Amino acid sequence: MNKMVKLKDLGLKDFKETWDYQELLFKAILDTKIKNRREDAGLETDNYFLFVEHPHVYTLGKSGDLSNLLLSEAQLTEKGATFYKINRGGDITYHGPGQIVGYPILDLDNFFTDIHKYLRFLEEMIILTLAEYDLKAERSPGETGVWLDVGTPFARKICAMGVRASRWVTMHGFALNVNADLGYFDNIIPCGIRG
Repeated sequence: MNKMVKLKDLGLKDFKETWDYQELLFKAILDTKIKNRREDAGLETDNYFLFVEHPHVYTLGKSGDLSNLLLSEAQLTEKGATFYKINRGGDITYHGPGQIVGYPILDLDNFFTDIHKYLRFLEEMIILTLAEYDLKAERSPGETGVWLDVGTPFARKICAMGVRASRWVTMHGFALNVNADLGYFDNIIPCGIRG
């Protein structure tokens, strides 16, 4: 089992280019797993963790509701934003400058095979990172992601998550708001959560 994770900082990069790159790495891992199964090749699978910042873009997960995008195509263009319907879980979210986006592309067979545990680990990683900056972040019962001021009228999500997994290989990941223009969230019903 290969537990080594290759870290790649992609800087500011177009969403579609990054999605294509994720798909390439994801497919390479799946191809290795299929070869191992068919030929008993014994090849190790790679693991990657991509960090990136995107220009303004809205993405809608495969089970998302398009009515949660509150802009027309013309309004998207006017705001300099793009839109993609993608193959991850979750509803609609925004990515843009001032946000750290992380895409773990992992073969969970190298670690553990439990997607819910994987999501909780991602949340815990963000919670612990924010604690290093004296921010008290936590989970919100029944929701995926990381929140500030849970249980108060000021509760807000600081980190959204949406993943895809096939044959225990993951892609997509999380978006952590660091210094993002939060006004872009006014154009959607983030994660399909009103209020």
